[in-house]
Amino acid sequence: MIAQLRKELQLYFSGILGYLIIGVYLLINGLLLWVFNGPFNLLEGGYASLNNYFGLAPWVFLFLIPAVSMRVFSDEIKTGMMELLAVRPISAAQLVVAKYLGALIVVILSILPTCIYLWSISALGSPVGNLDWGAAFGSFIGLVALGAAYTAVALFASASTSNNVVAFVIGVALNAGMYLGFEALADIYKFSGWELTVRQFGFNEHYTSVSRGVLDGRDLGYFIGVVLLFLSLTLIVLGKRYLQTKLTLKIAYVSSAVLILILSQSLRFRFDLTEEGRYSLSQGT
Repeated sequence: MIAQLRKELQLYFSGILGYLIIGVYLLINGLLLWVFNGPFNLLEGGYASLNNYFGLAPWVFLFLIPAVSMRVFSDEIKTGMMELLAVRPISAAQLVVAKYLGALIVVILSILPTCIYLWSISALGSPVGNLDWGAAFGSFIGLVALGAAYTAVALFASASTSNNVVAFVIGVALNAGMYLGFEALADIYKFSGWELTVRQFGFNEHYTSVSRGVLDGRDLGYFIGVVLLFLSLTLIVLGKRYLQTKLTLKIAYVSSAVLILILSQSLRFRFDLTEEGRYSLSQGT
């Protein structure tokens, strides 16, 4: 699997693709956060906070991550390489995980340079250094978790077709549905008592919770479960036509992912990383 992962990274960084993806992400965020006037401009916010960045990044990733992942399997299918991969000494699960990690590493490398925003905002604060570092750290964890989920969904989209453009459109549509769709459904059930339950199925509810700087086991478990679920679905789609994967193994993968999703909602550990624990009850209350 390590050899396959190394091959995936070489595909991204032996040419311009990986650097282009990272550059586009940094350019879009840089322009909207620091140059152009608008709702995301950090300098117009008046507060030493990166909330605008963490509000913008999911929208940039909504299109960028499907662009990163659209060729991962669709190119292999189109060129007939999937049949060759099926006879290599690597299991179907290892192949999917290696390709997933390759795309995810590119996503994480896109996020890392934006850590410089922490020092920029801290220097602009009054007094200097007036930044909630704990909340910012938690927000970056939330962004990585969301990026991991987006990548798993986009990988599934890539495995569903041999056309890169179709894979991109499916990836954007599925991720938009997971990020925004359940919010729209929750509004329909607003007065029926099901609103909160419906929201819990979507990315936005859990990302918003973590991006406040609160690490809740239910939120982190949700993202892990979603990643495992869509990687399992990717295995099923590929195994149906290309990879020799036993039916019982496919069922086991999906069942395990669903079980983790369900059990994650019973994880009760919670870490409030914000200054003064503003999302936690004090001893006095």
